[in-house]
Amino acid sequence: MEQIKIAIQQMIDISEEEMTALLAFCQVKFFKRKAVLNQVGKICNEVYFINKGITRSTIVDQNGTEYTTHFSIENQFIADYSSFLQMQPNHYTIQALEDTEVVIMPRSAIEWGYLHLQHGDKLGRAIAEYYFMYNDNRIKNLYTQTPKERYDHIDKIFPNIHNRVPQHMIASYLGITPIHLSRLKKQVLIKV
Repeated sequence: MEQIKIAIQQMIDISEEEMTALLAFCQVKFFKRKAVLNQVGKICNEVYFINKGITRSTIVDQNGTEYTTHFSIENQFIADYSSFLQMQPNHYTIQALEDTEVVIMPRSAIEWGYLHLQHGDKLGRAIAEYYFMYNDNRIKNLYTQTPKERYDHIDKIFPNIHNRVPQHMIASYLGITPIHLSRLKKQVLIKV
């Protein structure tokens, strides 16, 4: 649990006793490649911290078309936060794209943290602010950047993504077709 300890310590001041008590609620779990961490239609009662691996979040429209909305990599928290906060069935599937190790923080850990950690509210706010900023930037980028700009930017958000994730998923995340992604990659290679 060293990675999550470091992540939490970067967000708040926390005593060793507080950290031990908080993490006593948590467990480490391994998910095989393609395993589903979070299914549509269920209430999300856990937040995941990724120790190793990568996940993708997807949503399906009324026609059955699946869209990649998010990738999560090492040292990031992931959940269907709207479902978690509102205690309503979620709309996103979270799937492991590699063998993935996570720390599971159940709702009981988070509620305990709010009540008992000296800076529990600050920790929750820091995670929520990060998630809000990521989503806000994602929406802005979809509307204000060209596909080429989004393609150029993806490695900054998710280092080494092109070697870890199938290209059709990257295309879906960028809001373009796999054929368009192939053209963008060729343009980049020609300029190099």
